[in-house]
Amino acid sequence: MNIGIDLGGSHIAVGTVKKGKIEKKREIEVTEADKQNAREFVEENILKLISEIQEEKIETIGIAVPGTVSENKIIKCINLGIENYNIVEKIKEKLEERYKIKNVKIKLSNDAKCAAIAEQRYGCLRGYKDSIFLTLGTGIGGAVILNNELITSKQVPGYEFGHMTINVKSKEKCKCGKVGCFEQYASMKTLKNNLKKALEIDGNVSGEQLYEILKYDKILNKKINQVINEFTEYLAIGISNLVNIFEPQIIGIGGSYVYFEEFIGEKLKDLLLNRNLLFNEREDIIIRPAELGNEAGIVGASIIAQEE
Repeated sequence: MNIGIDLGGSHIAVGTVKKGKIEKKREIEVTEADKQNAREFVEENILKLISEIQEEKIETIGIAVPGTVSENKIIKCINLGIENYNIVEKIKEKLEERYKIKNVKIKLSNDAKCAAIAEQRYGCLRGYKDSIFLTLGTGIGGAVILNNELITSKQVPGYEFGHMTINVKSKEKCKCGKVGCFEQYASMKTLKNNLKKALEIDGNVSGEQLYEILKYDKILNKKINQVINEFTEYLAIGISNLVNIFEPQIIGIGGSYVYFEEFIGEKLKDLLLNRNLLFNEREDIIIRPAELGNEAGIVGASIIAQEE
């Protein structure tokens, strides 16, 4: 049995994966209060969710993490408030201690890179050699595939697209300590928060619920349009920088973006093609929403754990 784990800034999801498909899945939300004891919360809930889906011997476990990882350690995960955490060692210890499960191969990888691998193998990037993949969620993650190879650096995974500066005049600090980061303006968390303000909604609302509200508002009001247009402009600026550097055949976008693609997709494409953002002119640009949705991280983590 092969398991994939998606450790996000707002949820933990665990699934058994076979031939690119999730057979059984369990997940739990992560609140700001949970992050006060993030390490303990993560360990306990990963173990709990694994115990709920385990039916046979576990061969591999892949863990997708939003942030910088190196071998068995989370170097920095800003959206969970975790640094220098040997999660692989801790999970192995507790699997053996509690469930007598030994000799499990556990592989830790960046979540956007896991999602990109899954989408290239089974989803929106299938059939293309050169691609960029973005995950829009609590933050922004990214991956580059050139000539069918996932690009990584020697020291750390790198490619922290969410932390490239797109507004040097910003006065608000990003969680990473810098100012003007891409994810401050174009993460789905930012879009959701701004839409909630425009719609005067309090409390927790999912991306899917916001989509349903917008879907049935046939004529979007001025405030909502302004939020969507501003978000799309920042997203276009960030993506144009990546296109100018890597010149991909296709751009895939995952995370909660898939719920809003019908309101954003055409605007985004128009900005990229007609707003003088690209260094090399293009007649067209292919941008597709992730086909595997929020399951891409689980599937990709499992693939990487099995193949490395």
